[in-house]
Amino acid sequence: MDRAQRVAVGSIPVSLAALAMKTAGWWLTGSSAIFSDALETLVNVAAAVLTLAALRLAVKPADENHPFGHAKAEFFAAVIEGGLIVGAAAIILQEAWHVWRHAEPLTFSPAGIGLTLAGAVVNGLWAVFLLRAGRETRSPALAADGRHLMADVLTSLGVVAGIGLVFATGLSDLDPLLAALVAVYILGSGFHLIRESVGGLMDEATDPVMLARIRSIVAEQAVGAIEAHDLRTRRAGRTTFLEFHLVVPGAMSVADAHVICDRIEGALKTDLRGLVPTIHVEPEGKAKHHGVVVI
Repeated sequence: MDRAQRVAVGSIPVSLAALAMKTAGWWLTGSSAIFSDALETLVNVAAAVLTLAALRLAVKPADENHPFGHAKAEFFAAVIEGGLIVGAAAIILQEAWHVWRHAEPLTFSPAGIGLTLAGAVVNGLWAVFLLRAGRETRSPALAADGRHLMADVLTSLGVVAGIGLVFATGLSDLDPLLAALVAVYILGSGFHLIRESVGGLMDEATDPVMLARIRSIVAEQAVGAIEAHDLRTRRAGRTTFLEFHLVVPGAMSVADAHVICDRIEGALKTDLRGLVPTIHVEPEGKAKHHGVVVI
């Protein structure tokens, strides 16, 4: 089990603990806003299980039917998580409408509010850890989980502040209104997560910063070649695939061209973890006079 999977395992008890706190907060106060917060945390539990399953599948080695590996499983998990978030938002809106039409007085419970806030603190600490682990392991699934959890924290803080306002003003209609606002917020979070993950499934290119670094390394290491053009990248979980054409002098031997390719590949893999380069060598007659000019 690699580090990403160990982190994903840890997400399950953390999410369950936060869910128990927020559910207790809802039970003590009867607040539909806290109900919405607890429901989003229930999604976190499901997302944690999905993330773990996806990470276990993603690290399986390439086989005859999947010659490029199974890394895109992480994107599928993130899409499903986004769908769960959207579904939770719909349930929250339904609950908010029901409470709006059949309003019942809330129970002022410092313990209930405190438990909701404690759940937010637990989620906040774990979200920071997940975001850091996602960057270090280059895991889209962990990063998506961390961003969703951080959005959950912001939701919880808003809910606690709103409930305090309800008790301070006596305006009970603020409670379902706050729940509806939470639903709209997490709905946007869910669609954003789906958009990012679908981009990976659709072979979206890597980010401009990484692409600029790739071009710089190729220019530095391709000494002896003429140019590199048609650079293409695509993401698959923690792996980034790179393809480009390397133009060399027509009289250069295959062995010498291979040395240049090995030098470029070695530098790219050393500097950019998870990069898998493929280089197509062409004679100088194929030069397009654009792309990466060799230094």
